Amino acid sequence: MVEIKDSSNVRKLKEEFLRDFKRFDTVEDFSDHHYAAEGSPAKLSLWHLKFKGRPKNWVKDIQKEWKILDKNLPETIFVRACESRIDILRAVIIGAEGTPYHDGLFFFDIQFPDTYPSVPPKVHYHSGGLRINPNLYKCGKVCLSLISTWTGKKREKWLPKESTMLQLLVSIQALILNEKPYFNEPGYEKSMGTPLGESYSKDYSENVFVFSLKTMVYSMRKPPQHFEEFVRSHFFVRSHDIVKACNAYKDGAPVGSIDKGGVKKQTRQRGSLKFRINVTSFMKTVVDEFVNLGAIREANHRVGIASKKF
Repeated sequence: MVEIKDSSNVRKLKEEFLRDFKRFDTVEDFSDHHYAAEGSPAKLSLWHLKFKGRPKNWVKDIQKEWKILDKNLPETIFVRACESRIDILRAVIIGAEGTPYHDGLFFFDIQFPDTYPSVPPKVHYHSGGLRINPNLYKCGKVCLSLISTWTGKKREKWLPKESTMLQLLVSIQALILNEKPYFNEPGYEKSMGTPLGESYSKDYSENVFVFSLKTMVYSMRKPPQHFEEFVRSHFFVRSHDIVKACNAYKDGAPVGSIDKGGVKKQTRQRGSLKFRINVTSFMKTVVDEFVNLGAIREANHRVGIASKKF
């Protein structure tokens, strides 16, 4: 069992930082942005951008998107837009409770093309080389009807006069980072509710959570620009809940059954032996990163497979 003891004063400072961290804000530059090398050169004025072969209202349309994001972003999505390159922005989505993505941070780089809003934005996922969802590829590709990277009904596709960046981000959160991502795979939704389909879904979600733990470590070791302190504060504050969830999973709780604070939801299901072993095996790496953050001052590192009899 891993125990956590942190400084209450430092924790309060981290919590205050997260409370004050604006859901939408602008930054000067994005040198590490996936689309930084595409589109307009850095530091072009808005006047220049208006006359670079783009639609007449291109700048106004993007500024309108900024206003919508500033007023309507949910508390689990944060966005930074670039003042010197208004065609790019970065978003982070916090994984929701009840999903195998809980407590994780998932980053996306976005670009408004020259012909926006006639065409949808481009989206790149910070994968860290991990495939955590059928819709999120190791290469960073995001597969979604709304951005024309997958087929879909007319109302599911990008509608130039109706679709918004806010809709796109909320769709990624709700449709991709969901409770049962296995059924996102084309055709698999037909098996939803069947014993075999639910069994495969459970196995997939268990693997996803382990990949989510690895994504946490990747984010802590290499936080994206302009979110460095956000990443550190987020995992400092949530380290308690993450460790409690991992301990519960080691003891057999099914993935996604742990509420914030480590409270188990009532369920008869049990996590698989493979899942319990995998969580136990990788947990030490996660705890070590929490130690590096200062979130854990003392830890019993008996988290190896040998410390737990399965």
